[in-house]
Amino acid sequence: MVSAEFVYAAAGIGLGLGILLGFWVYSLVGNKQQSKKIKKTVLREAERAVQAERERLHAVYDLLSSLTSSLNYQRILEIALDLSARILSAQQAPTDRLVSAVLLFSETSRPGELTVGSARRFTAADMRTVLSSTNGFVGRTIDEGIPSFTTQISEDSELSRIIALRTCNVVYCIPLRAGLITYGTLLFAHPDPQCFDEARREVLEIIANQALIAIQNARLYGELEREKERMIEIQEETRKKLARDLHDGPTQSVAAVAMRVNFARRLVEKDPKAAADELFKIEELARKTTKEIRHMLFTLRPLVLESQGLVAALQAMAEKMQETYNQKMIVSVDPNVIPKLEASKQAVIFFIVEEAVNNSRKHAQAANIWVRIKMLEEDFSLLEVEDDGVGFNVGEVDAFYDKRGSLGMVNMRERAELVNGVLHLESTEGQGTLVQVILPLTDEAAERLRTQM
Repeated sequence: MVSAEFVYAAAGIGLGLGILLGFWVYSLVGNKQQSKKIKKTVLREAERAVQAERERLHAVYDLLSSLTSSLNYQRILEIALDLSARILSAQQAPTDRLVSAVLLFSETSRPGELTVGSARRFTAADMRTVLSSTNGFVGRTIDEGIPSFTTQISEDSELSRIIALRTCNVVYCIPLRAGLITYGTLLFAHPDPQCFDEARREVLEIIANQALIAIQNARLYGELEREKERMIEIQEETRKKLARDLHDGPTQSVAAVAMRVNFARRLVEKDPKAAADELFKIEELARKTTKEIRHMLFTLRPLVLESQGLVAALQAMAEKMQETYNQKMIVSVDPNVIPKLEASKQAVIFFIVEEAVNNSRKHAQAANIWVRIKMLEEDFSLLEVEDDGVGFNVGEVDAFYDKRGSLGMVNMRERAELVNGVLHLESTEGQGTLVQVILPLTDEAAERLRTQM
């Protein structure tokens, strides 16, 4: 028979086990609920991180697309710096203290000088800084043509002048070079000396290459726009020149013919012999006018240039100058040069000669004009137009040239640039004038000539 104590003991044990089982079940259910909450929180955070990364990558893609498609020079520089900061931030680089700049050679700066095209965290004074491309760390990097970094900022003669770099401990410099042309450099700096590790340097070099392509495209586009404007100016000047030549030549002659015809008509009845003499003079004037018009048509569109080439066109010009104006023009062309000149270059050279010869005829009072085309060396030729006229003071004419009505000298310079040539003018009062144009015959020669200017 079971005792009461045993029953009470068993009941107590059962109650305890029940309570423990209840606590265990409650704890298990509670932990599952807590686990679900944690999982939901983690998932939400992960989704936010993925969405943020997606938005960041989208922003980087937009910047990269803008960089490769933009033709706005300043916009390209801004995008290059923004893109660098965005991509470095993805690599856990502390970009909040990143200093960056694009240093460029510009047409307005003196040779060897770098100006700030765009920058991040530069002071107003820093933006006006002009660096030498021949001294210091930046100069050495450009000279070597490969990216490099330095921690000796305060000791550098050029970098120490930039206020924004005084809090930095490392500078990384990437030259923007394509072939023989150096456009400038990308410069990055940071207080952390370990900031620009190998992976980050590789990323920045990729951005620099993309920026270089974009800068080249923008500059080419800018050159094309300026070239278009120059061509419009040349066409406008050609129209003005034609109008002047017509007014000073054939128009005056035709007016004189009309007056003489009227005079001869009145002489017919009173003095037939005098009328005959006058008609003879009218005929001579009409023939002279016809020659002037034909010469003008020849210079406007020399068909012989298109059909027979530059030498034949220059010989035809010489004949017409003698026939029309009694002006002696001597042509000498090295036969080795012409095969190396494309038809488009020959046309430009012809019009440079035509402009120079007309200047000599009209203003120099020259008895003789010499036109010479010869080889300088394997890849260069030289065009010379020389006269024995009165000459002029080149410096004085250049100083007031913008106030003159004629743009003949400007036209010759711009036409020389069309064939990648360089025009040089020498003249002394009383000793004649010499016009020289150095003409590169290959793309490599044109590149060398451009870098030497």
